[in-house]
Amino acid sequence: MKYDIKDKNLRNEGKKRIKWAMDRMPVLEFIRKRFGKEKFLKGVNIAACLHVTTETAVLAITLKEAKAKVKLCASNPLSTQDDVAASLVFDYGIEVFAIKAEDRNTYYRHINSVLENNPEITLDDGADLVSTIHKQALTKLPWAGTEETTTGVIRLRALEKEGGLLYPIVAVNDAYTKHLFDNRYGTGQSTLDGIIRATNKLIAGSSVVVCGYGWCSKGIAKRAEGLGANVSVCEVEPLKALEAAMDGFKVLPLKEAAKNGDIFITATGDINVITREHFLLMKDRAIIANSGHFNVEIDLDSLEKLAVKKREAKPLITEYILKSNRKAAGSETKRIYLLGEGRLVNLACAEGHPAEVMDLSFANQAFCCEYIVKNYRNMEKKVYKVPQNIDEKVARLKLATMGIKIDKLTEQQKKYLANWQQGT
Repeated sequence: MKYDIKDKNLRNEGKKRIKWAMDRMPVLEFIRKRFGKEKFLKGVNIAACLHVTTETAVLAITLKEAKAKVKLCASNPLSTQDDVAASLVFDYGIEVFAIKAEDRNTYYRHINSVLENNPEITLDDGADLVSTIHKQALTKLPWAGTEETTTGVIRLRALEKEGGLLYPIVAVNDAYTKHLFDNRYGTGQSTLDGIIRATNKLIAGSSVVVCGYGWCSKGIAKRAEGLGANVSVCEVEPLKALEAAMDGFKVLPLKEAAKNGDIFITATGDINVITREHFLLMKDRAIIANSGHFNVEIDLDSLEKLAVKKREAKPLITEYILKSNRKAAGSETKRIYLLGEGRLVNLACAEGHPAEVMDLSFANQAFCCEYIVKNYRNMEKKVYKVPQNIDEKVARLKLATMGIKIDKLTEQQKKYLANWQQGT
């Protein structure tokens, strides 16, 4: 068995943490038991490029129960939990290629490692795995794959539009049981968790600027508001800006928000959201964090060039000292603090999403693997939505594990809704 991890001696701690997550992912437990009986993935090679966390471990173990041959690498250099990686290798027999804080060359070497056996199915988080496949000449292409994130789906739809997508992809991110819960509640809680763990800053009374108002940003804004922050939202899309205003947030251009923000959080999926002009307007001791998948939302090159000095203020916090153009501040310099190198703050500085919400997302991943095995022969080279029956199945299973019962339509109600002549 091949692997590349930091330290096998971390396995015991990792095993404890995997068990903790497993106990809080009852939908995947249900799936794991069924998959273990049916073993429908026997002999299927699965290459997974995901955040190597306790929750991902539970998904990998679930797929192995169905007799899949799983290889796992990291989808972000800073998101790997080294103890989890060690436990997956030595306690569960899963090949893992991931080391926290690995450099760029190692990151892509690990991606290539999971592709060695020409996988039939790919699981991706950000589309780096699929992108690598498209740049190489594999002896055979995968049957199909899944994509976990908004950023990845955007990339793959762009590739499809250009006519360059080489094999089918199921957009797990677009499932209601994924983006309405994982993106909103998971990202909202874990982003604030990462910021608080890194800085121990009091959120109450702070001015928090959220860049973007998609599902992830909505969760971030709501959680910050719940902790007592004064939240401002910056948007480029009129409908989302209007929604933010109707939700009670102050909406304004980033150039205005930059002057008074204490904490800035990006979650847009786009490049150079916070740039040189914004750094120059910020006040002393402003904190910047990113919750988008890639570290491109903050213009790090400009920040480096503006800084007259740079140092590690504390673990995972880089202090940039800039010349101040705010004379009223009484100082010739000001400090800007960057968290987690501008990478995903919820994983770089904390543990990522809670297991309870990843139970939904990874249930979709597991069911979509089953869907691919049964349907790949009839799938075209395009990005597919998660079938509605899978989305509803995941929701019903989650409700059942929470002990929640819901009503059902009567036959009379079904007939009424299906009749175009309905009325008084």
